[in-house]
Amino acid sequence: MTTQEQIQDYINSQPEVKRNDMEELHQIILELMPDCQLWFRDGKNSENKTVSNPNIGYGSYTMQYAGGKTRDFYQIGMSANTTGISLYIMNISDKTYLSKTYGEKIGKASVTGYCIKFKALKDINIQILKAAILDGLKE
Repeated sequence: MTTQEQIQDYINSQPEVKRNDMEELHQIILELMPDCQLWFRDGKNSENKTVSNPNIGYGSYTMQYAGGKTRDFYQIGMSANTTGISLYIMNISDKTYLSKTYGEKIGKASVTGYCIKFKALKDINIQILKAAILDGLKE
């Protein structure tokens, strides 16, 4: 199965309202990053145990770990969670930047160091979300 097929299966497996929002957000991200590398992580580790929610990734950057190791990873990620959708903006080094810059403007969302979590797209300002995504592409 191709990455695109895995992504579509994952989105299609969601309840209707969340599925529609994820599909719209997927299209928004693809418009902002038209030639990006796509990723799909099923949330399982090497022993096939579930360790996280499945997630879709967009773009590519090299993560730097404290011990000096590196790992290729996506720049922007999206996953369904129990109450809505999480959007991950991975390569912003200042872990207070997202919440300080977008926390008050984005609408009904929880904004942490690298995650914007919301119940539905209608609850947030899409233009502010796009600006946050674009910020994640700069570094």
